[in-house]
Amino acid sequence: HVQLVESGGGSVQTGGSLTLSCEASVYAVSTYCMGWYRQAPGDDCELVSSISSDSSTYYADSVKGRFTISEDYAKNTVYLHMNSLQPEDTAMYYCGAEGFIGSMCVATMNPDEYTYWGQGTQVTVST
Repeated sequence: HVQLVESGGGSVQTGGSLTLSCEASVYAVSTYCMGWYRQAPGDDCELVSSISSDSSTYYADSVKGRFTISEDYAKNTVYLHMNSLQPEDTAMYYCGAEGFIGSMCVATMNPDEYTYWGQGTQVTVST
C-alpha cells in the first residue's frame, strides 16, 4: 500500500511560481509511474504531468514549457515545478501512483487507472 502526501500549494499572482511536492510512504517514486492531476470546480480531472520509472515524462499541452516534473529518489518525493502561473492553473492538484511500466505510464491519461492518491493541495492564481 502506497501513501502519498502532497504539499506546496498556495496562492500566487499571475506569473508567479510554486513547487508542489508529493512524498511517498515507500520506495514508490523509483519504481512506480507518478502522475500529477488537477481538478478545478466543475471541470474534469486533468492529467498535468507524469513520470515513469525510466524517467520518461508527459506534459499536457497547456503546461509545456512552464511546468517541470522531477524526482528525488533519496527523499522518495516527486515534484512539480510550476512557473509562469496563470489563473487557469487554479485547481486542486493531486499526486497519483500506479505500477505502469515505461511507455504505458506516459500514455495513461485516465485518472481511474491510478490506484494510489494523495489528499490534494490547492493552487490559486490571481490576476
